[in-house]
Amino acid sequence: MDDIKLRHTKITEPELSLSQNLNLSGLCECVLCSRHTLYSIMHLTVTVLCFIQTSLSLHPPFFFCSSHLQVAELYCSSCEGALCEDCMSDHVEHPKVALSQALEEHRSSLQERLEMVQNRLPQISDALSFVKEILQQLNNQRASIEEDIQSSFEDLHKQLDVRKSVLLMELEVTYGLKQKVLQAQADSLTRGDGDITAICTQTEEALAADPCVASLQMEQELGERLRELSHLSLPCQPEENDQLDLVMETDGLRKSIHNLGTIVTTSAVASQSEAMGAGLEQCIVGHPSSVTIVTRDKSGGACKSGNAILSAEVFTPDGSIVDGEIVDHKNGTYEFVYTVPKEGNFSLALRLYDQHIKGSPFKLTVTTASEVSPSTTTRRGKSPGQKKKGSKRASSALGTPRRKTQNPIEDDLIFRIGTKGRNKGEFTNLQGVAASSNGKILIADSNNQCVQIFSNEGEFKSRFGVRGRSPGQLQRPTGVAVHPSGDIIIADYDNKWVSIFSCDGKFKAKLGSGRLMGPKGVSVDQNGHVIVVDNKACTVFIFQLTGKLITKFGSRGNGDKQFAGPHFAAVNNNNEIIVTDFHNHSVKVFTPEGELVLKFGSNGEGNGQFNAPTGVAVDVNGNIIVADWGNSRIQVFDGSGSFLSYINTSADPLYGPQGLALTSDGHVVVADSGNHCFKVYRYLQ
Repeated sequence: MDDIKLRHTKITEPELSLSQNLNLSGLCECVLCSRHTLYSIMHLTVTVLCFIQTSLSLHPPFFFCSSHLQVAELYCSSCEGALCEDCMSDHVEHPKVALSQALEEHRSSLQERLEMVQNRLPQISDALSFVKEILQQLNNQRASIEEDIQSSFEDLHKQLDVRKSVLLMELEVTYGLKQKVLQAQADSLTRGDGDITAICTQTEEALAADPCVASLQMEQELGERLRELSHLSLPCQPEENDQLDLVMETDGLRKSIHNLGTIVTTSAVASQSEAMGAGLEQCIVGHPSSVTIVTRDKSGGACKSGNAILSAEVFTPDGSIVDGEIVDHKNGTYEFVYTVPKEGNFSLALRLYDQHIKGSPFKLTVTTASEVSPSTTTRRGKSPGQKKKGSKRASSALGTPRRKTQNPIEDDLIFRIGTKGRNKGEFTNLQGVAASSNGKILIADSNNQCVQIFSNEGEFKSRFGVRGRSPGQLQRPTGVAVHPSGDIIIADYDNKWVSIFSCDGKFKAKLGSGRLMGPKGVSVDQNGHVIVVDNKACTVFIFQLTGKLITKFGSRGNGDKQFAGPHFAAVNNNNEIIVTDFHNHSVKVFTPEGELVLKFGSNGEGNGQFNAPTGVAVDVNGNIIVADWGNSRIQVFDGSGSFLSYINTSADPLYGPQGLALTSDGHVVVADSGNHCFKVYRYLQ
């Protein structure tokens, strides 16, 4: 038996070795019986022939049946195998095709699948590039925040060291004053004690001696001295106290330090987030529409926290953009409220981290109130907290107030600059406007992520700005101002900070990072402080140019010191801050400390009324010029808020004006956002 096993081994080893070298399968493993040995040899012979044929690249190719060592010419589709004539009896009822045809079909199918998979490579490559870009931005954000943390805590350390030095100095001064008083008192008492002790000793010695005429003179002098000392006034009561206490209320400070700073983020992704609400279906001209956005993570789970970077844009048929407000409910849901000033077919783009959410962009149909059936109006309803807006204005009346003939300023349009585009002198959703003392007009070109600079005559001078979320880059510039030093101050809505650039566009610093939620407008007061209107936080911040926060005021609401989507600010000759309160349809004036001085305006289309005011400026006489966004007009008020007149814009009507400023030569410049241009008007002060 052992001899048989040995012979089996000698027979099978070469066969198995060859079959393994040829990467074959299906070779008969048992060669103990002659029948199996024959089949094994046949398998091996067929394999060797195929191997030789493939190696020598013989044409035309021959295919051998794996069972009968014959040339196979057919292919069984059911069994997926090659057939020779001897195999036919076992596959009579099976569908068969020519082997060459089957091979060609298989090759064709394989080629299609190959192309299908290869077609995915560009998509995967783009996705990889995009993810790497986000990863790089994440790294940049981490580095930026790390720098902010280091800077903030270094500043706090400096402040603590300064306070420590002040306290030690105060201690020394207070101690010195008290010590000087007590030491002078001690010196006086010491001198009095010495004088009294000395005269008493002399007197006692004189009394101890025998009386004589010679000592009489001396005794008289001693008596006179004793009389003086008996009436000597000495400070026997303490003239100071020893109190030096330290009051350090550190509990609140420790709690503040414990809660100082927080890392804000969310797991929301655009591909899973979705929008809902009546504002996605049908809108009424002049009436607010509301859309709710629900953010979700990569698995589709609802996010529970806010602070996601969300943007919303309503595009009109001519490509202009309608403004609105995004409200963060801090629970993973957001509300976008917007008002469309004319009818037509619009589109709504909702982006999360610059990517469209599910279904975006959405198609909107905007109609007049008369075209909407009562049932539809009832079904739409109003979003919680929405206030009633003014009645519809006909599109033909845009920029031409109904009662303008009562007291118009007879000014003309001097010129307009711009059209829709991304090149110099072209704009996409221009927002903030500033004018410098050296004859320059600066435009915050929001969707082109840059600032463009022109002369007062409209000649293009320069532009700067690189899209991104790192310091020195712009993501959504909405406000612009010029500091007396010449520096250019830019509010970056999406980056949630304010950037400082030199007059030639070189980045210098940023401020407000970690404090601001959605800065919209910026201005500069007479002290060189930076006024920032935070649209999302409904708060006005005042910073030093170094970034130190001086004060802040305001919160969300409709009270006197509250805002609902504030937009821009200006500063008058009294250093008072004038803020446009967009959804409260009013203008409010505050002291630098945040105390309300004046409030004027209400919702409507009449003189002195607003439908969402935006840009604001103050002339040398203290008159207040306001861009009335929803009514597409410009109104002028005196310093007490009384309506004076309109800027006449009827020749070339405005459409959704935004930022507004007074040029150094006394003209009014306004960002005509809906018409993708800025316009300069004569202004009679």
